[in-house]
Amino acid sequence: MPTEILMPALSPTMEEGTLAKWLVKEGDTVASGDIMAEIETDKATMEFEAVDEGTIGKILVEEGTEGVKVNTPIAVLLEDGESADDISAEPEPAAAATKEDAPAPTPEPTATPAPAAPQSSDGSRIFASPLARRIAASNGVDLATVKGSGPHGRIVKADVEGLSASAAAPAPAAPGPAAPAPSAPVASGPAAEAVMAMYEGRAYDEISLNGMRKTIAARLTEAKQSIPHFYLRRDIELDALLAFRGQLNKQLESRGVKLSVNDFIIKACALALQTVPDANAVWAGDRMLKLTPSDVAVAVAIEGGLFTPVLRDAEMKSLSALSAEMKDLAARARDRKLAPHEYQGGSFAISNLGMFGIDNFDAVINPPHGAILAVGAGVKKPVVGKDGELAVATVMSVTLSVDHRVIDGALGAQLISAIKENLENPMTMLA
Repeated sequence: MPTEILMPALSPTMEEGTLAKWLVKEGDTVASGDIMAEIETDKATMEFEAVDEGTIGKILVEEGTEGVKVNTPIAVLLEDGESADDISAEPEPAAAATKEDAPAPTPEPTATPAPAAPQSSDGSRIFASPLARRIAASNGVDLATVKGSGPHGRIVKADVEGLSASAAAPAPAAPGPAAPAPSAPVASGPAAEAVMAMYEGRAYDEISLNGMRKTIAARLTEAKQSIPHFYLRRDIELDALLAFRGQLNKQLESRGVKLSVNDFIIKACALALQTVPDANAVWAGDRMLKLTPSDVAVAVAIEGGLFTPVLRDAEMKSLSALSAEMKDLAARARDRKLAPHEYQGGSFAISNLGMFGIDNFDAVINPPHGAILAVGAGVKKPVVGKDGELAVATVMSVTLSVDHRVIDGALGAQLISAIKENLENPMTMLA
């Protein structure tokens, strides 16, 4: 029987996306693993793979359609021996905001519907293809007991064929954490109509928000309103680091490696999180998670927004390895080619605006991180040496924004002091 292909959830937090481009057309035959479409999430453009074999009987959502909800039918897949005549009803456009922002009707069923997407005992969604759900329902199989072999662990037809209710009896449900209390709605300011009325008669361009801009606005508004920020500031002298960096770059020139000051900052923060392990933590609603590795996120500006790719196990990597990985992540971030696991997670972030000449600033914490370091430019300033003599040094101002639920004042002071110690004594980072 014809099977609906549904809009996939390409990341744990994805609720809707843009069907950017179809790579197949009606009548094309696809096999499991074939790339069928490119889908834009709020952060990246990702490829959507087929999980079952068959023929594309009908495309329900045109490429370029925005705001397609997860689990909305986007196409119909025909099995061997079926034709487009087997599709039971004329399909309606998917419920999505089109380029003209016209409201779209709810789609009519175009094929025999699969059972609703199942959930595990803790309420999380189980990813399974429509055909696999239909076979499981027919055989009385609980999909919570089936391990998927498809992309990202998705359950496909081959995983449930031949199984019965007795062969896959439900495992006893483990008690999960209590559901968090519903949060209060986040204030968003005056309505669009009210703001536009203020500027009636004035010339302006109206710019619609893309998925990334909407996500940034929602997450950072929530962060600033719900996270109790406090700020710690230190000046860091960079002359020893700049001299050491120059020596290393000269020696690494033959290998094509050129270390930046930012590479040293990443390493310094990663090691500081190991020195002050209680600060290597995130807020998780009704508890904290204290991480063992130093997974450091670094803000990368792109057109229309930013990414925070995560360098995992940064404390274990050499400066040259961190430099190469950061360059790769930044390049793919600007091309919007990062996978969700490359920009989600981490416990700590760095935002460096020094290259733009900014002396100092306060960064907004990216939840669930416990802290973010705002880095300013290195500037020549008069300083008083240990012997009381006045001298000139290259000084960089940094501000640590801290979530007070995770890190208290004294603990935050220890963390920023450890970062300063590492940067002012760079050779110790190689020990």
